[in-house]
Amino acid sequence: MSVARGVSEPISIDIWSDIACPWCYIGKRNLEAGLAATASDDDAPQVEITFHSFELSPDTPVDFDGDEVDFLAGHKGMPRDQVAKMLANVTGVAKNAGLEYRFDLLKHTNTVKAHELLHIAKAHGLQHEMEERLMSAYFTEGKHVGRIDDLVELAVEVGLDAEATRTALTEETYLPAVRQDQAQAQAYGIQGVPFFVIDGMYGISGAQPADAFAGVLRDVWAQRGQESADEAVESDQESAAV
Repeated sequence: MSVARGVSEPISIDIWSDIACPWCYIGKRNLEAGLAATASDDDAPQVEITFHSFELSPDTPVDFDGDEVDFLAGHKGMPRDQVAKMLANVTGVAKNAGLEYRFDLLKHTNTVKAHELLHIAKAHGLQHEMEERLMSAYFTEGKHVGRIDDLVELAVEVGLDAEATRTALTEETYLPAVRQDQAQAQAYGIQGVPFFVIDGMYGISGAQPADAFAGVLRDVWAQRGQESADEAVESDQESAAV
């Protein structure tokens, strides 16, 4: 007999992202909007979201001397006018998602410590709050998210203990968890983020529109219900045959 997951079991949504990825924050907002759209359904999908680490530019210094245009033009070899147009475009897309990006304030930095902090927060049930705080700090407030002192301040804002967080970051306690996420991304063949894995079976790449997320979640939830119903019928048939 096949074993189907119960319809009441939440849909798992595993998200690979980098807090310094502008499309990841937009994708996060679009997913949240998609979830909000399904909330009023008679049988609304239930989900469990987990964020996973992905470094877009692991060779970035903690203190980069320049702004986002300087980074993309110099570090990535892109023409400055192309960079300016690209940032203007993403700023407009972000605005449509309810986000006010401030690339003029943004402090480009290495994000490995921020990823470690996300794992610290996860261990205390505060990963979602920490993810939101880091992305907001980076993209809309111009805060530094690469140095331990600055990260501890943000951690305290979401309810984490300052000294325990500082110790974990200093001793790189959660760095192996970051590397494990990255290894899993490689195993999945993930080359860019955001990347969403739904129920360990369906991959969604990029910051898809809210209605796309809503549609996928409704389809998966309906499939879950059908599996549960089929399992019940199969169980009844087996019982009748005994």
